[in-house]
Amino acid sequence: MKREITVAAEVRTARGKNEARRTRRAGQIPAVLYGAYKDAVSISVNPREILRIVRSSTGYNTIFNLAIEGGETAPVMVVDQQVDPLKGTLLHADLKRIDLTKRIRITVPVFTVGEPAGVKLQGGLLEVITRAIEIECLPDEIPESFSVDVSELMIGQSKRASDVALAASMKLVSAAETVIAHAVALRAEAEPVVEAAPTAEAAVEGAEPEVIKKGKKEEEAAPAEKEKEKEKEKGKKK
Repeated sequence: MKREITVAAEVRTARGKNEARRTRRAGQIPAVLYGAYKDAVSISVNPREILRIVRSSTGYNTIFNLAIEGGETAPVMVVDQQVDPLKGTLLHADLKRIDLTKRIRITVPVFTVGEPAGVKLQGGLLEVITRAIEIECLPDEIPESFSVDVSELMIGQSKRASDVALAASMKLVSAAETVIAHAVALRAEAEPVVEAAPTAEAAVEGAEPEVIKKGKKEEEAAPAEKEKEKEKEKGKKK
């Protein structure tokens, strides 16, 4: 989306880590401008102005004017940025020249509108699967976002990328069958399993076999029998 915003920039003649640190201490950040079949240019820009654009409603799809001191003024877009992972401050930005007469590919957010009938009448749930689609269009025709009406969806029905209303000059790049959102049934909770009390047969089966008990008694009785036999042998010898 074209915005009447102009960001000032200066050409950087020196490169390297030390030069980048000096640029940041001066309240600017290093950046690179390229594209439109022209040479890349190392520049410095105000990080607050770049962040204001990236965090706007149109975000990376914002086309603004970059005015280089003593050089060109061109429509550009922010295509990449480097952020300090600890401080969250902007460290570097990549800017691309945009030819307003040529079509470009961009990613546009998609929002759902309405409450599905499958939710109101059937007690289902709306699941949003895809939140953005890729399209091709002229730079001046980049939309801020798309809206898809899901109020007619019943359980098992869905809205796909092909259902998104595009202007005549726009072309869908994402797969047409890509699901944007669908209505689904709520998953039933599994019923808790109640363990049954052991039956009499199970109790008998779980008991120690009678054979083992008898075996134990026989083992205990064996020494006494042997003593009796020894007494008999002694009597015979006498």
